[in-house]
Amino acid sequence: MSDTESTVVTHPTAELRSVEDQLALLLKAAVRPRPVRVAISEAQGLLCAEEVVAEQALPGFDQAAVDGYAVRSVDVRTANEEPVEMPVVGEIPAGSRQPRRLQPGQAVRVATGAPLPTLADAVVPSSYTDGGTAKVTVRRAVPSHGYVRRTGEDVQTGDVAVRKGDTIAAAQVGLLAAVGRSKVLVHPRPRVSIIAVGDELVDIDRTPAVGQVYDVNSYALAAAARDAGAEVSRVGIVPLDPKRLRETVEGRLLMSEVIVVAGGAGGSIGDEVQAALADLGDIDTTRVAMHPGSTQAFGRLGPDAVPTFLIPANPMSALVVFEVMVRPLIRAARGTRNPHRRTVEARLLSPVTSTKGRRGYLRGQLLRDESNGEYLVQPLGTGGSHLLTSLAEANCLITVDDDLDEVAAGEQVRVAFLAPRV
Repeated sequence: MSDTESTVVTHPTAELRSVEDQLALLLKAAVRPRPVRVAISEAQGLLCAEEVVAEQALPGFDQAAVDGYAVRSVDVRTANEEPVEMPVVGEIPAGSRQPRRLQPGQAVRVATGAPLPTLADAVVPSSYTDGGTAKVTVRRAVPSHGYVRRTGEDVQTGDVAVRKGDTIAAAQVGLLAAVGRSKVLVHPRPRVSIIAVGDELVDIDRTPAVGQVYDVNSYALAAAARDAGAEVSRVGIVPLDPKRLRETVEGRLLMSEVIVVAGGAGGSIGDEVQAALADLGDIDTTRVAMHPGSTQAFGRLGPDAVPTFLIPANPMSALVVFEVMVRPLIRAARGTRNPHRRTVEARLLSPVTSTKGRRGYLRGQLLRDESNGEYLVQPLGTGGSHLLTSLAEANCLITVDDDLDEVAAGEQVRVAFLAPRV
């Protein structure tokens, strides 16, 4: 894209876009990676991209559900009133491929998972018997199909075993294996590149000189992106050199579904970053009616229009912007049906203040009143955008509507769950 074809879209400082409008704009830009076929051992946590139809029944044959004796249920129907003695005419271990036929009045010893002999329609658990080997005394009756895993009981031939859009967890992996699938079509994790911009930044394995600070953002945001379900490349620190920054971002466009540039919004540095990237695509710098993090920018850069976020350098603000704006886009790119965090109403235990005209996102500790199940929330820290420690202690974000500048203790507020603490 040439310089004449791209722009930095600027808006008057007084004009603020609502959080809802900004999110609607961003979610339309979500790029879902093309489905790929992977081994089922690598599919855990991904979304299934196909309807997996069972080509055979599960179980594939009638089998014993417990260790015991295969019998005809009619032969032991009176065992509750009077024990029934039966000859044991053989034994079938799990995995046996030797066909066997049961005659009336006979029993065959079977292990859990063993195929039932012909004519047997039930298994008497060993605990219902005296455990005999040549003869067995059955003390309790069992119904037809009792303690039997019947053919197709779990999945019938032609049934959908794993549905398109399902998250593949441990049970789904097991089910795929059970129906004989070694590979499955999935939506891969969106690739997210994290870049931190600033001449003042040093990596954590170095000692900062006067005026320098550790690079917090590339580590924290990379962790947040992984938590959102992304495959993350932490590019790390890029000096505020327009040519180098542009080359770095351009180099990530072909290997990313999302790019996040921390330190690319706000002040003269933000202007330099936006100018350096302007010929890669349009960048919208409209401020968002939220606090912290109202100053942010968004573009769709490169020939594939890769969603690119320019967010504040302040680590606290950067994480809040990521949580509110970037995380939903990553979740949408994964194919998640609802990309947003779960929210509930909770009663404030302490008053809070916010910036009127902007939706406030405050750190909080969500609690549950055991007596009535009511959610309670304790605000943490102050309204300052620099208190990273309070975000580390938080398990939720408190939302304060943009038409309020304070909320009294005892009032109801909406809170969004953050990742559960281990």
